[in-house]
Amino acid sequence: MRGRTWLGAALVLGAQLRALWLAAAVEVHTAKEVVAVNGTNQRLKCTFSSSSPVSQQLSVSWNFQPEDLSAHEPVFYYLKEPYEPPSGRFKARVTWDGNIERHDVSIMVWNLKPSDNGTFTCQVTNWPDVYGTIGEVRLRVVQKVSFSEIHFLAVTIGSASVLMIIVVTAAIICRQRRRKARDRRMEAADTE
Repeated sequence: MRGRTWLGAALVLGAQLRALWLAAAVEVHTAKEVVAVNGTNQRLKCTFSSSSPVSQQLSVSWNFQPEDLSAHEPVFYYLKEPYEPPSGRFKARVTWDGNIERHDVSIMVWNLKPSDNGTFTCQVTNWPDVYGTIGEVRLRVVQKVSFSEIHFLAVTIGSASVLMIIVVTAAIICRQRRRKARDRRMEAADTE
């Protein structure tokens, strides 16, 4: 009977330790979708949280999956220092834009092209937290910002400006009318 008690306790302890180990995984956070204009530069933001302090073995890998679902391509790697890709579509077009101490592992992609449409993945390992989520950012490169977006922005800014002008003008008119009414009352009181 005593052996079974120890075995049960060991199994319960093992399950609790496994749950703690899984809870200590790295969590990666990214924007789900980014829209950028052809020929511009875009920062792909990726941050992480870890139950462990940032270690010397922290590594970051960015990969790319084109829209046509062809093979994944390496984009960027970080281990103690940033490593740009030696070849491929992102050679000389990707730079490190993160800050490890602030848990930011973002990159900058330069001179975007329609062929850059696809999904970028950001994976972080921070020993002993080697497991965790993989962040995904879907990038859409468009030829130009659509008219509706520009129109909506212009209407919003214009409406806010007109509203402010109306409010200020109304306040000035009310103040002047009160001042004239007060001056009339004072004149009427002086003449009596």
